[in-house]
Amino acid sequence: MNDPTDISPAAAEPQELGTSRREFIIGTFYALAAAALASGCAADQLALDEFVQKHFKDLTPDELKKTIARMEKKYWEEYGANIKINATPPIPGVLYGYALDLSRCIGCRRCVYGCIEENNQSRNPSTPWITVLEMDKEGGVDLANADAFYDHEQVPAPGKFYMPVACQHCENPPCVKVCPVEATWKEPDGIVVIDYNWCIGCRCCITACPYGARHFNWSTPIIPKDQINTNTEYLGNRPRPRGVVEKCTWCIHRVRKGQYPKCVEVCPVGARKFGNLLDPESEIRYILENKRVLILKEELNTQPKFFYYYGL
Repeated sequence: MNDPTDISPAAAEPQELGTSRREFIIGTFYALAAAALASGCAADQLALDEFVQKHFKDLTPDELKKTIARMEKKYWEEYGANIKINATPPIPGVLYGYALDLSRCIGCRRCVYGCIEENNQSRNPSTPWITVLEMDKEGGVDLANADAFYDHEQVPAPGKFYMPVACQHCENPPCVKVCPVEATWKEPDGIVVIDYNWCIGCRCCITACPYGARHFNWSTPIIPKDQINTNTEYLGNRPRPRGVVEKCTWCIHRVRKGQYPKCVEVCPVGARKFGNLLDPESEIRYILENKRVLILKEELNTQPKFFYYYGL
């Protein structure tokens, strides 16, 4: 029989067989919240529900519907905009891949600006998901000496070429392996996603990513009301809170509805290609089979689904 006066760590552990530590913590939190409500304290039920929310993959359809309704209400209060959140499932038989023609890219950064507007990225402070690197043509791909802060009146600058870098959506993503709370994972269609409600902001994924593709929200994101994209996806471009990691999702809210990512759409020179790697007739399969293809940091065996190539 347990000694009721025993306050040792072992005695504090959940005693019921099959009860996980998280379930024990959640149960305790609910009990404390109920006690606070009973005593007249002004507890925020929305904050409570958000704190104990299940992992996205564990939510039932009804729980997901209620979660989305709660989030849409919260966004209305924060931004004064009617933001619609979708939870579009992957398309069966699709594995997305991306290709970028290094011989065509002119370094205009329209992909960066289009991505910021489409994906509700903070304007101040700025947290772009795409970084365009400028390099010398004579030196070839040289990441160590690349310039991400070039500022020319006209691009492309003489003797330079450009390599945009974003999430590579690896088949073997190191960021997924190191996340202690499983807030990031790879979807069946190959897109690596983040559940921003589940992310604890530990930044382990930032350390693990060899492409510098993940970005931490140090401050509360500032998005002008008239510039908010109200068509959002739960695992994609919905507004993110302060203190979480975010990244490119290949515009998951677009591609799962048959559209191209925004960066592909706005590229003025057609340097960006996107499609289904499982479709032998797709443009991206043609590129991989017929062009000179480069995989960034191939030696790390992350197996990116983002390919660079020379089309000219």
